[in-house]
Amino acid sequence: FRDLDNIPGIVHDGKAYAIPYTYAEMGLIYDRRQFETAPDSINVLWDPRYRGRILTYDGGAHSFSLAAQSLGLPSLFQLREQDWPAAVERLIALRRNVLSFYTQPQESADMFIRLRAALLFANFGSQQLQLLRAAGADVGYAIPREGALAWLDCWAIHRNSKNRGLATAWINYLLEEGPGAVLNNRQGLSSTTRPASSSGNEDRLIWLEPVESAELRNQLWGRIMSGDRASRVLAP
Repeated sequence: FRDLDNIPGIVHDGKAYAIPYTYAEMGLIYDRRQFETAPDSINVLWDPRYRGRILTYDGGAHSFSLAAQSLGLPSLFQLREQDWPAAVERLIALRRNVLSFYTQPQESADMFIRLRAALLFANFGSQQLQLLRAAGADVGYAIPREGALAWLDCWAIHRNSKNRGLATAWINYLLEEGPGAVLNNRQGLSSTTRPASSSGNEDRLIWLEPVESAELRNQLWGRIMSGDRASRVLAP
């Protein structure tokens, strides 16, 4: 994270506009008792062998990126007009294969244990892994070979800040070893100044980027979740 030029969206015209603070990759959490080996592909979410035992995130933006990834499309964030039909069909197939959807970390952990799920698409990453292990679940964590979507939270100082010195001191403090350890131990989140729990997989992280239309993705996702067939989902 020291080389800010390699992180999309942070540096413009040679100037850094944000300082990375914490991040998480959206990996796969699996029940070790139901998997002989760790899943290694995002396509396991569509595997009929696990039908009715999968939990995934209820959100249009990330779901269409997952569909694009599973289809091998050139971009996960900028779908072309010709990409939408295949992506919709893929997500309809996903809806039919999963047991249920979640929106919050604790909710997902509770559901995973109560419903005896086999697989969880971890939209909140290591935070969910920590919750499940704290609850006694025998789970593993895998990064798909295709890569994992990853979010990055940053600190920034507003140009009209009245106390830039204090703001800078606050950011510097939170990047120290102590606060980083608290972030990891209490929240299960990775600090940008501490070794990552997924060390060795950093080259497979796909940082989130703005999508072509969050409104369209959410609209289509809502239709998919309501049970509509592809022709109705894609209707104007």
